[in-house]
Amino acid sequence: MKRLPSESQNMGEHTERKPPMIAAKETGPGPGRYNLPPTVGFVGHDYTKYSSPAYSFHGRTSHSAHVIDCSPGPRYYVEPCLTRFGQSAGPAYSIQARGKSADNKEMIPGPGVYKPEKCLMPTHRKPPSYSIGSKTRYRSVDQVPAPNTYSLPPVVGPRVPLKASAPAFSLSGRIHRGGHSEDLCDTPGPAHYNPTDNNSYLRRGPAFSMLGRHQTSKVEYASPGPGAHSPEKATSQKSKAPAYSMGIRHSDYTTPLIIEVPN
Repeated sequence: MKRLPSESQNMGEHTERKPPMIAAKETGPGPGRYNLPPTVGFVGHDYTKYSSPAYSFHGRTSHSAHVIDCSPGPRYYVEPCLTRFGQSAGPAYSIQARGKSADNKEMIPGPGVYKPEKCLMPTHRKPPSYSIGSKTRYRSVDQVPAPNTYSLPPVVGPRVPLKASAPAFSLSGRIHRGGHSEDLCDTPGPAHYNPTDNNSYLRRGPAFSMLGRHQTSKVEYASPGPGAHSPEKATSQKSKAPAYSMGIRHSDYTTPLIIEVPN
């Protein structure tokens, strides 16, 4: 009799095998995922470091009927001048507000109202004092000129009374006829002569002239510009112009090639 394969064997043949995992695909957590134990507090303290003493505040106890606290709390302030022998402090004064004066009392002036320096003493000498008053009006019959009406004689020129004057000169216009500047021979001046051309008695120098632009022909030639030429593609001296290509991107899971370089 042939032995039939068991049911478990048939199921194992039909199951597919899982491919092996690549170590590069398994990425671990970042540095921020790791936490160091705290150095503050008691719970979870870093056991490699010494911990300082810790204190805690207890909650307020409930006031029961049997417990009566009659002592004052810290809110009462005891002045430092109070001792067990009494108060130990110097005299102290306070300034109060001014009281209201009655309506029937006279308003007495203060000390700042008096000015003794303005009081005239009969036994003391008094310096002279002056005052400036307003201008008095003249009568209609009095024709008195104002101060700016009078003018002093000039002190420049020969017509100064009671003063010696320096010599004075004046410039008059040029006399065309009968004067010292009259040219009876009609001699030409230096500016009347034209300069002699140097080319007449020296070696003639080079001469240049600028002409207008020539008219271009109506036939237009489509000549390439400087940017149309590609010297790197020239094959007159080489069999072929250099060519470059970009390869495919390598996989991140490929084992890098490590070669030992001799020293």
